[in-house]
Amino acid sequence: MASQELAQKLQRRLQLEESGAVAEGEAEAVKGAAAAGDMEERSCLTASAGAELSAKLCRRQDINEGAAQPRRAAVFNPYTEFKEFSRRQIKDMERMFRLYDSGRDGYIDLMELKLMMEKLGAPQTHLGLKNMIKEVDEDFDGKLSFREFLLIFHKAAAGELEEDSGLLTLAKLSEIDVSIEGVKGAKNFFEAKAQALSSASKFEAEIKAEQDERKREEEARKHRRAAFRELKSAFTQ
Repeated sequence: MASQELAQKLQRRLQLEESGAVAEGEAEAVKGAAAAGDMEERSCLTASAGAELSAKLCRRQDINEGAAQPRRAAVFNPYTEFKEFSRRQIKDMERMFRLYDSGRDGYIDLMELKLMMEKLGAPQTHLGLKNMIKEVDEDFDGKLSFREFLLIFHKAAAGELEEDSGLLTLAKLSEIDVSIEGVKGAKNFFEAKAQALSSASKFEAEIKAEQDERKREEEARKHRRAAFRELKSAFTQ
């Protein structure tokens, strides 16, 4: 009887040890799967980082070789980005930009810049024109967007252009007030002006001036139409 009871206890002990071994094996399997998952995730992250670095290096190589593709520029507000200029000055620069953007594509390319400099009486060589564009060509597309065109006058006003720079010549001859002030050291001029007038009140004053000007033009049109009707009625009587 004692031997039978002992045999049952031994069998029970063996069953417990076997079940413990299985549980331990399952735990090891779970740990192994988790470790494999971590390794796979790290591999994916490494591959992603490597691809991003590779793309940046390729972009830099294209820029160095002059083969970089243009990137679409974000929409910008010239009145908030170029606060040193008044609304009227920016509008004058925009009119000039559109005048020489003969292709009406929103850019001034090499040939259009060539024509501009000839019209201003300061023709440039082909290399000189390319250097002018390169000086402010932030997206490396080989032509000037309106924002890059504004950078010319921004740099002129800040005194950041060399004396022999074609862009400085353009700023001098553009007949836009800021170019003259820029050549004479407009940086101090704009700083003094900013102290005398806050940006907000200045902006509001310019808008009001534009509205008043439109009202005057509308009144003048009304007077001309009234005068024409009077003249017409006098002939028809």
